[in-house]
Amino acid sequence: MMGMKLEHASVVLTGAAGGIGAPTARALFAAGARLLLVGRHAGRLAALMRSLDPQAGDRSRVDVLAVDIGTPAGIEAVRSVALARHVNVLINNAGLASFGRLGALDEAHILQAVTTNLVAPMLLTRALLPGLQDQPAAAVLNVGSVLGRLALPGFSVYSATKFGLRGFSEALRRELAGTKVRVQYFGPRVTQTGFNSPEVEAYNQETGAGTDPPEVVAAALLTLLRSGAAERFLGVPEKYAVRVNGLAPAALDAAFKRHRLALPDA
Repeated sequence: MMGMKLEHASVVLTGAAGGIGAPTARALFAAGARLLLVGRHAGRLAALMRSLDPQAGDRSRVDVLAVDIGTPAGIEAVRSVALARHVNVLINNAGLASFGRLGALDEAHILQAVTTNLVAPMLLTRALLPGLQDQPAAAVLNVGSVLGRLALPGFSVYSATKFGLRGFSEALRRELAGTKVRVQYFGPRVTQTGFNSPEVEAYNQETGAGTDPPEVVAAALLTLLRSGAAERFLGVPEKYAVRVNGLAPAALDAAFKRHRLALPDA
């Protein structure tokens, strides 16, 4: 199984300044990759770029692009710069948290979560695919979640977006089999970042959720890229639970009573 040689990689990383994004950018830079860091906050991206390259003089090694990939203009901006940089790796990492009973989530939030977590990665991948196919070897790595194969109470919208992203990854992987473009899905469990609201932190503590530092998650992401494997899930027992859930999901329903009772009131 052939994976990606990161010293030869030119990477687009979305959500680059976020909790998983920043340590992933640092790990990729240390591995020798060239980076286009994409996000909505220009100040955070610039600070991250300076932390990677204090001189900030070699834009061929690290560059930033502050755009909203949830818009056509944002996607076109990434496509244009990616072509100029001969990008051969797209990491769809940008995401929006969603937690709570379905009745407590308003329509605007649901639409934004679906757009950010699912529609935007699909459209960005579609836009960059011709350029990726022109490279000697390329990869699309979609950062999902364990909740993309194991849905929990309180994460109905978030799980729907990550289940969708995993389905997109699986179908596209099979569609592109035999081509130069490899498609991968990465499913971390709870990561110790500001992505989690205080309500989620309380829920995780009440339910005994396992967690990982973001640096550990970033290292596992690079391992997946290098390996060329189709997908990887983090955590024990999470990686085993997703297998059981895939075979007999209804058999696990009763196991999540504790999670249901830990939900905040609507």
